Amino acid sequence: MKILEDISLAIQKGKARDVKQLVMEALEMGITAQEILDKGLLDGMGKLGVRFKNNEVYVPEVLIAARALNNGTEILRERLVEEGVKPIGKVVIATVKGDLHDIGKNLVKMMLEGAGFEVVDLGTDVSEDEIIKAVQQENPQILALSALLTTTMTNQKVVIDALKEANLREKVKVMVGGAPVTQAFADEIGADGYAEDAATAAEVARSLI
Repeated sequence: MKILEDISLAIQKGKARDVKQLVMEALEMGITAQEILDKGLLDGMGKLGVRFKNNEVYVPEVLIAARALNNGTEILRERLVEEGVKPIGKVVIATVKGDLHDIGKNLVKMMLEGAGFEVVDLGTDVSEDEIIKAVQQENPQILALSALLTTTMTNQKVVIDALKEANLREKVKVMVGGAPVTQAFADEIGADGYAEDAATAAEVARSLI
């Protein structure tokens, strides 16, 4: 349907105002919120994610597109609840203790939301105790841990050990990422998933649930 293609295209170009207008038009045409979300908003974000992965677009474009996506989902939110549409899963995300970097984490959060996840963002420099508390309260399917420094990446293991101590390790899948983190390191510390960039993170999260 042309209007859904137009929404997807407006997302990819980061045209927030157009997205808002088109989403309202699509609703007036009687298209369901679910269809607008899947075939318009998320389709656009997914296509942009692929281009981001291929280095065809960069961080600023993704940030602008994410803002346009938020504009669209804001309008759809109530309608999605009425239609009983549920997120595909819940992710708690955090940058580990001692690390104040958040650009990578924020990009991953946007890509996860763009893939249909509900994301609870704990921020940066988050201690293992705070992460454990959040996992207990939020009951997510996935815990995503970011570390951008070689000195802080070991804290990803600290969190996994703390999950074991709290008898939560079996209840949540752990994804790790960040510049110094590798697949080998992820395997070594017993993580369930590793992503080298934000676009791959959304794919990995989908495969984990």
